[in-house]
Amino acid sequence: MKVVIAGGGAVGTFIAGELHEAGHEVHIIEQDGDRVTRMLKAGEPVGVEWHVADACEVNSLRVIGLADADVVAAVTGDDEDNLVTSLLAKQEFAVPRVVARVNNPKNEWMFNENWGVDVSVSTPHLLTALVEEAVSVGSLVRLLSFEGGRASLIEVTLAGDSPATDRDVVDLGFPRDSTVVAVLRNDHVIVPRGDTRLQAGDEVLVLVTADSIDEVREILTGA
Repeated sequence: MKVVIAGGGAVGTFIAGELHEAGHEVHIIEQDGDRVTRMLKAGEPVGVEWHVADACEVNSLRVIGLADADVVAAVTGDDEDNLVTSLLAKQEFAVPRVVARVNNPKNEWMFNENWGVDVSVSTPHLLTALVEEAVSVGSLVRLLSFEGGRASLIEVTLAGDSPATDRDVVDLGFPRDSTVVAVLRNDHVIVPRGDTRLQAGDEVLVLVTADSIDEVREILTGA
């Protein structure tokens, strides 16, 4: 798979290295020629092709061969640049999958399909969710959002008085547009089946839609 990453900072180079190790063809676009020179001399990340260019310019993206990319990740430190790159990738080059980094949480509302973004990642919101997940019992925590908020990965740590405690998954009546994807219990990951019995203290991860989240919340928390 060909992956093009816009932004050769710490985030972009780390992602590039991980993807190359996984066997993908990876290209990094970076405006700072001095940084590119330093990274090339250091040989980091290994096996990644660097391009000194502006990811917000159509001609630069065309020369790099964005039309052949399977995925574009816009991960610069500037939200405006990430949005412009995402829009160009989707509208001018029809890239199948566009992932964008949100630096300022107040801008997250713009990172949607109207700007060519398939998946947005807001680090501040993600960290907040992870902290909340670590300290919350009996409440629903939204970990990740997909497709402009139309789908989400949520987590609930079951309280002792949860309606789902000591019941099998199949008997809980989850809506059709939701899926229990994992249960974390005593540092072990359980791939749930219909006869998986939930226990107090279980961390239950569910993929939900905007239409099903309230019903899932009631099933797992009673609220």
